[in-house]
Amino acid sequence: MKKLTLVRHAKSSWKHPELTDFERPLNKRGKRDLPAMVERLADYQLTPDTLLSSGATRTLSTAKAICSRLAIPQNQIFEIPELYESSAETLLLVLQNMPESYKHIMLVGHNPGLEHLASILRQESVTKFPTAAVMHLHLSIKNWHELAEGCASLSLFDYPKKHITSNE
Repeated sequence: MKKLTLVRHAKSSWKHPELTDFERPLNKRGKRDLPAMVERLADYQLTPDTLLSSGATRTLSTAKAICSRLAIPQNQIFEIPELYESSAETLLLVLQNMPESYKHIMLVGHNPGLEHLASILRQESVTKFPTAAVMHLHLSIKNWHELAEGCASLSLFDYPKKHITSNE
């Protein structure tokens, strides 16, 4: 059985209109939410064999924080240009072509692609995939090329607003 962890980048800033969408950094909330999200990944013991990330600034910032905390070796981190603004079909194709030696892949990316991919794999509508959200899926496949509609079962879905107390 394979495992897939989908992570949406932390909240990004719109403060600098001169930056392209690709260049947008994390905003104050993103920088606040990211350490807690990374700690929860460690607590859940969701350390992948490899991490795939879009090359967008906000996504790479998120991926680097994850890799640092989970001690993912540099040679197991891949920046994949096709992951930026990609459709669920593109994400699916990238994953289907991953080496079979990987048992657990973490994909750090963007919406709406992640949300649509999760819906396809689970064969159940995912109505919201917030920033800094983590969805961990168990896949009923032996090989990545078998990744297809309905092969996933939800193991974990976590996001920052689940952890807001009434005092905040």
